[in-house]
Order: sequence, then C-alpha cells, then structure tokens
Amino acid sequence: MSGSSLHEGRIVRSDEITSEEHEQRRADTIKRLDAMTDDDIDYSDIPETDFSNGKRGKYYRPPEGQVMLPIDHDLMAWFRETNKDYLKSINDALREHIQRERAATSNQ
Repeated sequence: MSGSSLHEGRIVRSDEITSEEHEQRRADTIKRLDAMTDDDIDYSDIPETDFSNGKRGKYYRPPEGQVMLPIDHDLMAWFRETNKDYLKSINDALREHIQRERAATSNQ
C-alpha cells in the first residue's frame, strides 16, 4: 500500500516518485522544520491543557521487576503492620522523600 503527496501541483502515490526524490523531500522538510521557531507553530486547533492536578505515576508504569533493597526489619514490620499494600507504601514514602529533597535543593 502506498501513501500520497503533492508532486508538482498534483497528488501522486509514493511509489510514483524515486527514492532519491523522496529523500530530498524529506531532507527539505527537516530543514524547514528546523528553521521554525515556537512562534511559527499554529496551536489554534489544540485545546489548552492544564496539568496542575496531574498525578505522578497515574498513567506511566515503569517496567516492573524485583529489586533487592536492604531495609531494616523494624521498618519493614512497621510498613507491614500499617498497610496491607506495604510495598506500595514504601515506594510512596521514597517518592515523597525524593520530592522533598528536590524541592529543598531548588529553593537554595
């Protein structure tokens, strides 16, 4: 199956142009896009997006797998006692710690 594009003012199928012409068009398009600034982009058909209520990790799921992490027995016991999903609680606690550290570092 072939796509179509404008060729000398008419629509042609992609198999009607040579590979050299296709590569030249591609190179020309890349040069044109490289020369564009943000102000050249028309965003009028894109809705505004508000990420202020976004939640980290809600949609992105990193690859899962086992990680060996030495944790003191009393810490593991506390997490197990306080939450049946204690592994998620440990992960959340570590993520909160990182966020606090990043915020403290950026405020210095």
